[in-house]
Amino acid sequence: MATHSLLTFSSLSTLLYVSQLVKRYGGLTALNAIDLKIAPGEVVGLTGTSGAGTTTLLNVISGRVRADDGEMFFDGRRLLWPFDANSVGIRVIHQRPELSEQLDITSNIFLGHEIGRNLFKRWLHLPDMSKMDEQATILLTRLEAPFSSLREKVVNLSSEERQLVAIAQIMVAPPQLILIDDPSPQLSYPYQEKLLQLIREWQQIGSAILFNSKNLDELFAVSDRLIVLRQGYKVLDERADETNREEIVAALVGTADRQKRTPVIWALDSYYRARRQAETLRHNQGLLQRDLADRDLINRQLVDQLADQVQALDSANLALQDAQRRLLTEREQERKHLARELHDQSIQDLLSLNYQLEDIGEQIKDDNALQSEIADVREHIRTLVAELRRICGNLRPPTIDSLGLGAALQSYTHDWSQRTGIIIDLQMEDSFGRLPEATELSIFRIVQEGLNNVWKHAEATAVTVALRNTSPRMLQVSIADNGRGLDEGFDLASLSSAGHYGLLGISERVALMGGRLQFKNQPSGGLRIRVEIPHPRVIESDFGDTRQ
Repeated sequence: MATHSLLTFSSLSTLLYVSQLVKRYGGLTALNAIDLKIAPGEVVGLTGTSGAGTTTLLNVISGRVRADDGEMFFDGRRLLWPFDANSVGIRVIHQRPELSEQLDITSNIFLGHEIGRNLFKRWLHLPDMSKMDEQATILLTRLEAPFSSLREKVVNLSSEERQLVAIAQIMVAPPQLILIDDPSPQLSYPYQEKLLQLIREWQQIGSAILFNSKNLDELFAVSDRLIVLRQGYKVLDERADETNREEIVAALVGTADRQKRTPVIWALDSYYRARRQAETLRHNQGLLQRDLADRDLINRQLVDQLADQVQALDSANLALQDAQRRLLTEREQERKHLARELHDQSIQDLLSLNYQLEDIGEQIKDDNALQSEIADVREHIRTLVAELRRICGNLRPPTIDSLGLGAALQSYTHDWSQRTGIIIDLQMEDSFGRLPEATELSIFRIVQEGLNNVWKHAEATAVTVALRNTSPRMLQVSIADNGRGLDEGFDLASLSSAGHYGLLGISERVALMGGRLQFKNQPSGGLRIRVEIPHPRVIESDFGDTRQ
């Protein structure tokens, strides 16, 4: 039962206020000095790795678990543990639904909010099952969750069906504060989307939501603010529009090393993409098999098969990611070695040969015909040296190591424009500084592949390359031409079978860097390639450039 002290928290803009919350289990501190504020109508996303304390925090706020230290105020009143969450205006959607097993679906949905009969203009404490069945049907239809019978006891329902009943309970009468403890593992992808839609609707009517999830896409989709817990500590509390996935992952894994964060971001993207596809398939299969007599057995087999597929996809994605990263690194090292060999050996030998021919020409001034032939040979040598230097520049831009990405792009685009006859406009911010070597090389290769695609396929006369920082740690690269654009029905996956690897290579590089890629035909004609890449904060180093 809730116990309310006479103390009040005087903040009209704060619904929930938690101060210095501590929870211990023996020698383990699950929550360590947690401070938290939630305003009415605010959606706060909560995330953390396994054992971070997210579920414990929700259990303490809901009154199920007693805090060892700290204070909690709700709606201006101080709450003392233990208390009944429903009686103070707090409802919880648990990861594993807590329902009355022997009651039917309708009775569970309206448990504590029963619709009574109205006899002789007086409300009597007799549940009106027909009205509750009617309202339950409306709620479940909104969820697109058909049940064969509302009289079915929830003990006989699947995990997903039980979770839908728990969500419908909140829909009956949304409270002031809704705690959602990562229900996604119990829900297929279509129902996850329904829950996100409900969160937005609850927010619009003024309910505050504390939403615990490990799916960063879900959190960014609905949250006003994001909180990260790690090992019982609150390590990040930022507005959603002022942070990004890279910063959240950095807080989750506790590292400032981008090389360690990028695989985590890539793996998260790959995992949730594969899981979404698998869950959509499971949902559709479930609907098709619902009327079969052996539905339960088929569903269990399908879930087991899909779980195996998702696990296999996860392992394959991680292995492919590591292999791609090693391949790109080794390729860059080979290019660097080959460019150095060509420059230091072949080009120098050709220049030496040219000087020798010049000396021979000086010794045979009287033979005009031979001097003319020697001049032709020397001209061919100079042309060959220029071509080798261009090849060296493509293999490894010489300016990128000493002067950085900006200088390398200026040199490359100037030479590219002269060679192809296509007008190029390079746009970079004045404050554009140095990035880690791998990042600079990847961005250079993206621009290089994009321009090669324009030259070979676009039939363009002009192209614009723009680089700008959209945030302190987010870089946008745009390549826009005035050519013919992409054909209708363009499919990136079909390029490799057709022997076209340029755009596919851009896609792979962007994925490995944890970025986002978009191909879009422009209304005025031509194609725009837009890449958004997260990168570490840059600092001044001892040798004058900027590095992490």
